[in-house]
Amino acid sequence: MQMQQWPHRIHFLAAPLLMSIDFQSTTATNTRVRWFSVVMGTGMISTALNTLPYNGRWLYWISIVVFVLNVAIFAVCSILSVLRYTMYPETLNTIMNEPAQSMFLSTFPMGLATIVNMICFVCVPAWGNWTRDFAWALWMVDVCLSVISALYLPFSLMISNVDGQLSSMTAIWLLPIASCVVASGTGAVVADLLFNPNHALWTIIVSYVLWGVGICLSMIVYVIYFQRLTVHKLPHKGVIMSVFLPMGPLGSGTFAALKLGTAGKTVLSKTQMLNDSSAASIVYVVGAMTALILWAFGLPWLFFAFASVLKSGRFPFNMGWWAFTFPVGAYAMGTCQLGRQLPSAFFRVLGTVLSLIVVIHWMVISVSTLKGVVSGKIFVGPGVAKVQRQGKEENHSESISQS
Repeated sequence: MQMQQWPHRIHFLAAPLLMSIDFQSTTATNTRVRWFSVVMGTGMISTALNTLPYNGRWLYWISIVVFVLNVAIFAVCSILSVLRYTMYPETLNTIMNEPAQSMFLSTFPMGLATIVNMICFVCVPAWGNWTRDFAWALWMVDVCLSVISALYLPFSLMISNVDGQLSSMTAIWLLPIASCVVASGTGAVVADLLFNPNHALWTIIVSYVLWGVGICLSMIVYVIYFQRLTVHKLPHKGVIMSVFLPMGPLGSGTFAALKLGTAGKTVLSKTQMLNDSSAASIVYVVGAMTALILWAFGLPWLFFAFASVLKSGRFPFNMGWWAFTFPVGAYAMGTCQLGRQLPSAFFRVLGTVLSLIVVIHWMVISVSTLKGVVSGKIFVGPGVAKVQRQGKEENHSESISQS
């Protein structure tokens, strides 16, 4: 008899709590798509700390701590996103109809790629073969998501009902395209670990295709974006940090070209691909030269970005500050990789300095983001807010008609 009364007691005790919660204003419903840029940035920090040219055991363990933190952030953001789109499925349509928001959907595969990289760097040496296969499987998922992002999201701009103006363009157009470049670098990292030469070969081939799609499309956007900056001047302060986004494809492209050249040299010597004894060396050299050219192309964009921020003066913190961490971190990693393979002390030192700048920036914005999370001010989801506003207007009109 007492056991039968327990559900009623629980309901009686929980009812006031449930009634006091306005779930429409909770974190789950107001988590933006761009929160995965936090995963991208944090993942880049863990990777950079793990692969610094001048490294130490203490940095290795710090990179693992940041990696675990990043996995936790990725899991929380994924769960909240599922809740959001389950409770408010209309928000996905709202986001897709807003180009400024839809581009951030590509931050999910890029955030996932940073996790795959760290699994390869940390988990595979520690835990063995099953983590290697797990990383390869995750990379395949990442490839599918990256291709969808790189092809469909730019196409959504073409069919959007929003009248796009060149003056309203920002560098976030590069986000979906950059996902393919990031996935290609991750593919090279994974291919280095695969025992089967044929599996490694096809991983490298797919990665080269991804690299070609991402880099070539990025070059088109660079031209458009350069025209936008020269004709309509700098973006407003609210999105000024987006000027660092052009560093992403170039930094990731540099890293990917070098890693693919290294992996290709090893794999081609074990297979009959191209059927030429000198093919492996040619692939390696071409990869290094291509990487150096991409790195050089990043120098003017790095100058434009820092000069733009200095010209803009003071501006308040917002989630756009995370636009610095991943792109510049990717450029730093590409610089460090150049230092290893040329080899060159200049590139090693420069890459380390850039990496430290990115780490300091990450620490600053992490504190600011944490303050925003605690206060709740940072949880603002425009897609959900629009759906909720429409629902309230419909309910209000219905109440008027009934009265």
